[in-house]
Amino acid sequence: MSEQKTLENAIEQVLELAQKSGAQADVIASSNESFSLKADQGELSEYKVTASQVIGVRVIKDEHVAISYSESLEPQNLAQMVDQALTNASFTKKDPLQKIRAEGLNINTDYPEIYQQDDATPEQKIELALSLEGKIREKPLAKGAPYNGYSESSGITLLGNTLGTRCFHQSRSLSCYTAALIDHNDKQAMHVTASVARTFDGLTPEKVINDAYDMAEALLEGTPIATGQYSVIFEQDSLNEVLGAFGSVFSGESAKRGINPWRDKIGQQVASPLLSFRDVAYMPGGHAIKSFDGEGFATSDTPLIENGELVGLLHNSATAAHFGVAHTANAGRSPKGTLSVSSRHDVIGAGTSSEAEVTAGEYLELVDLQGVHSGADAISGDFSFGASGFLCRDGKRIQPVRGITVAGNFYTMIKEIEAVGNTVVPNYAGQFYSPLIRFARLNIAGK
Repeated sequence: MSEQKTLENAIEQVLELAQKSGAQADVIASSNESFSLKADQGELSEYKVTASQVIGVRVIKDEHVAISYSESLEPQNLAQMVDQALTNASFTKKDPLQKIRAEGLNINTDYPEIYQQDDATPEQKIELALSLEGKIREKPLAKGAPYNGYSESSGITLLGNTLGTRCFHQSRSLSCYTAALIDHNDKQAMHVTASVARTFDGLTPEKVINDAYDMAEALLEGTPIATGQYSVIFEQDSLNEVLGAFGSVFSGESAKRGINPWRDKIGQQVASPLLSFRDVAYMPGGHAIKSFDGEGFATSDTPLIENGELVGLLHNSATAAHFGVAHTANAGRSPKGTLSVSSRHDVIGAGTSSEAEVTAGEYLELVDLQGVHSGADAISGDFSFGASGFLCRDGKRIQPVRGITVAGNFYTMIKEIEAVGNTVVPNYAGQFYSPLIRFARLNIAGK
């Protein structure tokens, strides 16, 4: 029996047991395989192959909601799982907003690009992992490459509910990464770079090696700059980190809980008119592609900010019911998890400025941040974290900068945008897309 059919049978058994008990339910089942390699001192320090499967049920009975999961698909274990969920539900508070609402849907994630067979051999993968470290060590100033590796994972996810919805998703991704450590003249610098792809040939190990080393070398002589206010451009992954620390402002779930400062700001100006932001279900080459959400609804694009105006939040069906709005098919749920809200591809819209216009004059380019989440308060918007980068003028790096702290207020920062570039590109992970954005003034603590 195929793996998919085995999971399908398990889902049907669980749904039948839930219905016999008088409960509504939805079930998520997944099966995953992963392979990872790590290199150290010219040898493999890790060669790991893992496989896992898990099935989880959310039951709703008399407005009481609970979950339970099992890593066994044996009939007796599935029955115990359902019994445990029903028992748990008998002790929970009523939640009239959570209901099984996705009725009679049949959705498959039908994008061949996200699951491709690959002919690469284990020997090729080992060679790649070893070469990441070896080629870094060949660089003139390199002391070592403390983190190197290759990994791949593939899996299937199925969802079913008592209203007849059945969904299927299959995906595969691969990655490689390395860290270049430079030690020269009693100074050290390190930078990590990675590549993510759907096939082995799609990985770019040479670029990873060169980018990691070149950035570490460029930062090596960095020193603090004078304390003051600077125009700032965050390197793309750094910008993604900053936005991620404040991502709850787009969550209908945090709004429902009363901890979202934008809860009552729909239709109001919350950012510069230069800024537009969307949650996008499908992006070519994207790595967050999935045709259904955690409740089984078909995914679609959700506008969040248009020309600086907050036009909506991300909702599952329960948070949408709370606010009396349409859900956005942004339910998040795993086999082991409760119902939540999640995003897919975060896309900042293109502006009208050329790269030369965005980078005109003097500004600070920040390429590495430390302690972003611990240094950010999503309620007040205040943030403060360590940073490294370059003092730049007219698009040219003129001085490496290290040992500084960048501070400000997120809600002020996004209103004070000087320019937005006209070209949108993905980050290395294929989940965040943005143009160059220049923020007018942030506080820099240096020397």
